[in-house]
Amino acid sequence: QVQLVESGGGSVQAGGSLRLSCAASDRATNIVGWFRQAPGKEREFVAAVTWSGGFTYYADSVKGRFTISRDNAKITVLLQMNSLKPEDTAVYYCARYYAGGVYYTASYDYWGQGIQVTVSS
Repeated sequence: QVQLVESGGGSVQAGGSLRLSCAASDRATNIVGWFRQAPGKEREFVAAVTWSGGFTYYADSVKGRFTISRDNAKITVLLQMNSLKPEDTAVYYCARYYAGGVYYTASYDYWGQGIQVTVSS
């Protein structure tokens, strides 16, 4: 079975930092992404990384503030979030890519349970 388990969420004041981890059961596909969804809004792409090579992708809204990385040995993906803003508040999901454009929700086939990130002003 495929498992993606997020950890590290919580509450922080604007300007602060949080680090999310995604522990995966395997590396069957080469890309793992992070998405987020705020109440009443569509799920949106945040960042992604390839297991092989560590190539990264970022949404414009987080570029320069968030850093995604991976540990192949631990099969873990890390999302370091700095300079957090209230608009970053959402449930964050780790997901396994399978086909299609990296930035699109439909391109991912397995999802973690989601973890809450709350940024207050």
